[in-house]
Amino acid sequence: MSKRVRHQKILKVLKLHRVTNQEGLKELLRVEGTEVTQATLSRDMRELRIVKVTGADGTPHYSSPDEWESTPALASLLPALFQSAEGIGQLLVVKTLKGGAQTVAAGIDWEEWPEILGTLAGDDTILVVLRDPQGLSSVQQRIEGMAGR
Repeated sequence: MSKRVRHQKILKVLKLHRVTNQEGLKELLRVEGTEVTQATLSRDMRELRIVKVTGADGTPHYSSPDEWESTPALASLLPALFQSAEGIGQLLVVKTLKGGAQTVAAGIDWEEWPEILGTLAGDDTILVVLRDPQGLSSVQQRIEGMAGR
C-alpha cells in the first residue's frame, strides 16, 4: 500500500471516529484492512500534521489539519496570549492568558525549532524543554520578540 493511500485512510478514520490514542487509531485502521506498525503510524501522523486537541467535553482526541489549519501562526498568537517567559537550565516556563497555553504550545511545536525537545501545556502555563541549556536565552528572546516584548 502506498503512503498516499495510507494517509488517506488515516484521515478518513479521523473524520469518522473520535480517536483518543494511537493504539485506537491503529486498531481502527486494521478493521479497515490496513495493517501499520507503531513507528509508521507515528511518522504518518507527524507528516499529516495530526495533533491532539481537547474537545468541548474535555476529552482529548486527534484532529486532522483540515479541522485546525485556520488556527493562526505562533507569531500572531503570541501578541494576544503571551504573559511572560522565565527559565533555568533546559527548562523555560511560558505563561499565557487563561486558556491559551494549549494553542501556544501547539504553535511552538509546529515551529520545529531545533533547540526545543518538546512542550507540555496546562491551562495558562507551558513547560518548554530544551535540548541544551545554551538554547534557553535564544528561545526565550525569540518568543518574547514574537510577542512584541
